Amino acid sequence: VQLVESGGGLVQPGGSLRLSCAASGFTFRNYPMTWVRQAPGKGLEWVSSISSGGFTSYADSVKGRFTITRDNTKNTLYLELNSLKPEDTAMYYCAKGWGSTSEKGQGTQVTVSS
Repeated sequence: VQLVESGGGLVQPGGSLRLSCAASGFTFRNYPMTWVRQAPGKGLEWVSSISSGGFTSYADSVKGRFTITRDNTKNTLYLELNSLKPEDTAMYYCAKGWGSTSEKGQGTQVTVSS
C-alpha cells in the first residue's frame, strides 16, 4: 500500500485548499478511504471518510466546510477545504479504510495563518 498526499500549504483564514492522495498497491475502488489530521502537540483526529460507493461522513468540526471525494479512475482521494480556520492547522493524512489509521501516507501540512 502506498498513499502520497499533496496540496497542502499556507493559507489565510477564510481561504481554501484542495488536498489530493494518490493511492497504489491495492484495488482502490474496492476500499473506503479516510482523511485524518494531527495538530501540533495533539493526537490524530478523524476528519472524514468515504465508502467505495461514495457515502460520506464528516467530523462535526469540519462539516459544511470540507468535502471528501474520490476518483476511482485515477486512484485518487481528495479533500476540499473551505472557510479555513487557524484551528484547522495540522498535518493531514489519507488512510486506507473507514476511520482506520493503520495504513496512511506521509501527510501534507496545512497551515492557516494571517
